[in-house]
Amino acid sequence: MQRAVCTAALALVACALVIPVAAGLRAVSAKQQAPAADAIFELNPADTKVSFTLSATMHTVHGSFRALRGRAQYARGTGAVTGEFVVDAASGETGDSGRDKNMHKDVLESEKYPAFTFRPDRLEGAVAAAGESEIKLHGMFSVHGADHEMTIPVKVKVDGGQWTASAKFPVPYAEWGMKNPSTFVLRVGKSVDVEIAATGTVKAAER
Repeated sequence: MQRAVCTAALALVACALVIPVAAGLRAVSAKQQAPAADAIFELNPADTKVSFTLSATMHTVHGSFRALRGRAQYARGTGAVTGEFVVDAASGETGDSGRDKNMHKDVLESEKYPAFTFRPDRLEGAVAAAGESEIKLHGMFSVHGADHEMTIPVKVKVDGGQWTASAKFPVPYAEWGMKNPSTFVLRVGKSVDVEIAATGTVKAAER
């Protein structure tokens, strides 16, 4: 009996020693496998424009949203990107208060889902350290409480410590579970075209 107790005690001691060591090794391994970032891109929300267009019966609806924040770390060697860009869903406006009220209440449900978030994970192509580049940015777009995989074509220009970027892509809002506001008289498109003109600062990542 005493021998069994000693054996159990030794086993517990071994676990207490081995588990932290194993966890530490896993953390070191994960750190070694994670791509080292070369550059950090910070968004300037005040100078970033997020606009949208939606086709409708006999006219096209134009509107805009306000960018809240954005940051991405980019590893040129692998094309890996981490970070997020966030847009204020509740800021959406089209210039018609009645239409905007219906958009927020019935389509976006912006009180329940107050933000759109894009979390990039990799890009196709490469962002040059200086000058213009055309890339495809892949990631997850979170809207209306759900994540959707997207690849967005982006034009980027780096000039010293500044960057600008432009992108245009469709969002199939009806397919993604949001209400189509069409009525018997008024018909609108099932997707909305989003256009972004972004700017910010870029700096080398600390090693």
